[in-house]
Formats: sequence, structure tokens, C-alpha cells
Amino acid sequence: MPRTQTNGVDIEYEVSGTGDPLLLVMGLGGQLTDWPTPFVQKLSEHFTVVRFDNRDSGLSTVVDAPAPSRWELIKGNLWPSRVTPPYTLLDMANDARGLLDSLGIQRAHVVGMSMGGMISQLMACHHPSTTRSLCSIMSNTGDRRAGRPTASVLAALARRGQPSRADALGVTLDLFRRIGGADWDQNAQRQRSTVSLARAYNPDGVLRQSQAISASPDRTGALGQLTMPTLVVHGLDDTLVRPSGGIATANAVPGSRLLMYPRIGHDIPATRHDELVAAIRANTARSNP
Repeated sequence: MPRTQTNGVDIEYEVSGTGDPLLLVMGLGGQLTDWPTPFVQKLSEHFTVVRFDNRDSGLSTVVDAPAPSRWELIKGNLWPSRVTPPYTLLDMANDARGLLDSLGIQRAHVVGMSMGGMISQLMACHHPSTTRSLCSIMSNTGDRRAGRPTASVLAALARRGQPSRADALGVTLDLFRRIGGADWDQNAQRQRSTVSLARAYNPDGVLRQSQAISASPDRTGALGQLTMPTLVVHGLDDTLVRPSGGIATANAVPGSRLLMYPRIGHDIPATRHDELVAAIRANTARSNP
């Protein structure tokens, strides 16, 4: 896969399809291979799809900084202004903007899920001329009152610790059984996670990305200034980022559209690929050329 350097980091990426550029932004610890292949293929029938590994994920730059302790992560959640992470979500949004620049893409439709939704929101807020339309999937605004995990998921994450590479697949499947929703497909998840674990494994990077999330301020006010077409998608079964996160995002962005699916958790199952691609296409159609 090709690589480019932007914002001081190397970014691994992949481009497929033809049509208007569409940037896919992955979530916490995810790699470009974690986007469901059939979903990407369906998007590639209509768009030039750009996928990439965020810094500290996959084959992009592994940041040379200590992983935060559990207390540092808690501190970031309680008092974001008192934490100085090695990088921020805005840095990651600037990485994504720099990737587009390196590809000669002046404007793109931006679709992000989970942490990728947060990064996509920041792209729209800080680089509105680059962001032709926005789709935020299973994410939130950074307001600590909305989109919080359930107590049982928080407890499971606290017990999870740092699995070895050999144990990581089983730990990942156990987590998705809790957060994936009724339509989650264990076999499809196993295939994606097996590919990603063989490609790269960076648990410290997950902690640094987590700190970037916890130390980030509320984006609600900035989202209120957006003018590009915005689609907000959330699963009603999501226990990692509860549906209130999607509702808060839709309420924050003027003129946004909210799409909420039953039986979906923190996942993009094959049962909804066609509907979601159609919804993304409808949102992009509302944008200016």
C-alpha cells in the first residue's frame, strides 16, 4: 500500500473506485482493514474512496511517547484542560487533511465512525472548505453528558487490560459481543480482526489515542457553525457510545439528518450496508459541487 508524510507523520493509505472523493476515517485502534470490505466495495461503485491508518494505528507512524497510565486517562476524562497528550484529535484531523492535500484532493466527502467521527467533525470545523459533506457514525460531540458507555461496558473495559497479541483476537470478539448489537456477525468480525492483527498490533497506540479523546474539549459550539450537509448515524443497540451521543451530534449541527437503526450496536453490519450507502449518497447529493 502507498504511504505519504504529512503533519510530521507517515500515513499508510489505500484508494479505490471512481467518482467524487470520499474519505473514510477509522475509530479507536482501528486500521483501514477494519472497514468491512463489502461496505467499501459498495461505496467504491460511486466514489473514489480513500482509507487510511490514523497515526498510532496499523502501518502509519507509531508515536514515540509513553503510553498513559489508567489514572492519566481518568484525569483526562475528568479535567481535559489539565492533560497534555502527545497529540490531540485535532492533530489527527490535520493528518487527514494533509493526506488529502498530498493526493491533490481539494474537497472530499468525509465519513468517520466512532473516534473517526470525532476526527471527521474536527475536519469539518477546522477545514470546512475541504469537507464537502460530513457523515458521523456512532460518535458523539465530546460533551461528557452524552454518548457515555454503559456501566457494564465500562467495567469490561477496565478488566480488559493490555492483551498480548496472541490473546487479542479473543479479547476483541468478547468486547464486540457486548457492543456489536443484535446484527453483529461474529464470523465477519473474526475475519477482519485476524487480518488486522496479522498486519499490525500497537496496544500502546490505543492508549495514546484514548488519551487524545479524553483530553479533547467539547465540540458542540463549533459544530453549531457548520453549514455543509451532515448525516448522523447511530445504532440503537450501541452500548459503547450510547445513542444519546448521536442525538447530541444531530442537535448540534444545523440542518443535519439523524438516522438511527434498531439491532445495530457499535458496528456496521452487512444487513445495513445498502441502506447506509444510499443514505451517504443522499447526503453527498445535497452538497455543492
